[in-house]
Amino acid sequence: MKKEQYIGKAFILLSFILMLSTALSAQSKATWIWYPGDFEIWLSNNMQNRRTERDTFFSPFWRQDSHYVLIDFHKVFTLSQPEEVEIATEGKYNVKLDGKMLSGFPKKINIPAGKHKLNLKVHAQDRVPAIYIKGKTLVSDSSWLVTFEDKEWIDETGKASDQSGTTWLNAGSWNFNDVQSPPSQFKLSTKPQYAVSKKQDQSGLLLDFGKETFGFIKLHGLKGTGKAHLYYGESKEEALSIDAGETLDKLHINNKVAKDSVINLSKAFRFVNIKLDLGVSMDSASMLYEYLPVADRGSFKSSDEELNKIWDISKYTMELTTREFFIDGIKRDRWIWSGDAYQSYLMNYYLSFDSPTVTRTILALRGKEPVSSHINTIMDYTFYWFLSVQDYYQYTGDKTFVNQLYPRMKTMMDYCLSRRNKDGMMEGLAGDWVFIDWADGLSKKGEVSFEQLLFCRSLETMAVCADLSNDPKGAAEYRKTAEELKAKIFAMYWNADKKALVHSRVNGVQSENVTRYANMFGIFFDYFNKEQKDQVKQSVLLNDKVQQIVTPYMRFYELEALCAMGEQDYVLKEIKDYWGGMLKLGATSFWEEYNPSKKDDEHYAMYGRPFGKSLCHAWGASPLYLMGKYYLGVKPLTPGYQTYSIEPVLGGLKWMEGSVPTPHGDIKVYCSHTEVRVSAETGTGLLKLKSRMKPVCKNATVLSKGDGLYEIALTKGQEYTITYKL
Repeated sequence: MKKEQYIGKAFILLSFILMLSTALSAQSKATWIWYPGDFEIWLSNNMQNRRTERDTFFSPFWRQDSHYVLIDFHKVFTLSQPEEVEIATEGKYNVKLDGKMLSGFPKKINIPAGKHKLNLKVHAQDRVPAIYIKGKTLVSDSSWLVTFEDKEWIDETGKASDQSGTTWLNAGSWNFNDVQSPPSQFKLSTKPQYAVSKKQDQSGLLLDFGKETFGFIKLHGLKGTGKAHLYYGESKEEALSIDAGETLDKLHINNKVAKDSVINLSKAFRFVNIKLDLGVSMDSASMLYEYLPVADRGSFKSSDEELNKIWDISKYTMELTTREFFIDGIKRDRWIWSGDAYQSYLMNYYLSFDSPTVTRTILALRGKEPVSSHINTIMDYTFYWFLSVQDYYQYTGDKTFVNQLYPRMKTMMDYCLSRRNKDGMMEGLAGDWVFIDWADGLSKKGEVSFEQLLFCRSLETMAVCADLSNDPKGAAEYRKTAEELKAKIFAMYWNADKKALVHSRVNGVQSENVTRYANMFGIFFDYFNKEQKDQVKQSVLLNDKVQQIVTPYMRFYELEALCAMGEQDYVLKEIKDYWGGMLKLGATSFWEEYNPSKKDDEHYAMYGRPFGKSLCHAWGASPLYLMGKYYLGVKPLTPGYQTYSIEPVLGGLKWMEGSVPTPHGDIKVYCSHTEVRVSAETGTGLLKLKSRMKPVCKNATVLSKGDGLYEIALTKGQEYTITYKL
């Protein structure tokens, strides 16, 4: 044998051994597992019931479900040799090996070689029943089957199966890979932070932490008998308002010797006003910043410094509102709202690509059977929930999660279908909240066109997910219902004279009012033909006579619709005006609502309360999404970025650069008026450019598509530099 052949075969053998070793290592990684969705529901209950208003417990006003308290975990396996297996559980448990009950509560068992069946039945009410199994090859992982004693096992397609163990379950799990760190012990991370300034006077000690933050105030060297009163404020005015501030704490002190004390409930604030009773003293105060440690993979920088600051503040806003779940605002409500979360998912795909927080939030929002109300009691929020599943699949390619969730999607959709009126439309019934947006005088009566568009898109989502879950009959039915509804929408709401969809129908009569909501969603849902898009753009989106939007929530969609129509120049001016307006007022995170016409302290008021507005709200961070998708121009064409497109649009900028995260690596883009540089660690890409000359690229072929449009195919791992002329 030649030396080269020997080395080559040795290399192949070594590679095979390394691959096998890696595979065995991956197979041998134990993790805590539970019934899918149960940890998410348990954790969300804990989080959402922490809210207080003026030191009073304030709970969500929708149904809260609980986890299943008794779970049977099941695994059929074959051992090539005997194995000692460690057992840990959350809850009281018993163990069966091959149908025989083992005595007591064994922490370790010895299993002989051969084929076996292992069952653990676990009961817990204060936490989620969970198990951790670790042997040399037998471990607890997503291949275990579970049941809550409904006598059905659920396989990875979401279908019921018998208890033979011939199908597998992707059991619920996250990143609890340490036996000493079970799910019930999960806590967010903390780190010390200190005030940037303090002011002591007769009224108390006012601390300024320099920007919006979240965590636990720590009082150092507390001594004496009496109370410490803490008044929190996202603004200085709120912290100084003893009677009207939204959050406060009262700490009872009885310390003969000075000691430190940490407030037991985290709060949102920038300013803290601390007042001590006579007889109580302290040395100083600091805080423990509480956060979910997630890497920021997305980035953006441009020739416009104000825009760069807007992107940075958007990033920080997302950091603050990304907690155990994606929440709305850190001061109020600290709840999981589906409409808010839907936008957080999209922004997350262009910042951190934190898939676990997406799936945790989707599961927590769905809750348990039976369905008895809309998600958060809001009709449109139910529809956003459906849309979020299709988006999740498009960005991640995670078919397994869709398959597991599909049965819960079906029952949720069955609930919606059962509430249609005689014309097959959705309108608010008893117990329903039709939200749409915070807007003065916005009618919610009758059949609102916006709700029908969301409903239609939800049916289309169901058809996609049915296909993924091997339910062709369901897919056909959902698709047919969606097509019929879409035809009704244009027959019942399109007004040729107004060149737009009208806002609603009441008692079968089309209203005269035109609003932005249905029309802008119709654009990026691609429901309009080209003529209708152009008409809507002029008659609605660029028409100041149509009621203006004053929440970042709906500005998100309005600006997306304009970007989808190539109006990035206009949108950039709007972003700088709207988000820049908040910065000029001193915002260090973006707000729940911003109305430029308001003055001074009016900006803090909402819901009839002087400080009711959240000054850190997830839906304020939408520039993250807009910059990534419509300026850097990166989006997946097929699930999980197997194929993707890059269509950079400067929109008035001189240059921009950034990175967009994907499941398998980042996509990097630089663009100026004369040069584009791109590289990607994933998939197969397509770069689309407008140029007044044919672009030049040394390592790729440039294809002309006519009218100054050019395309370049991109390969994973390659770097491309393209010269062109904008």
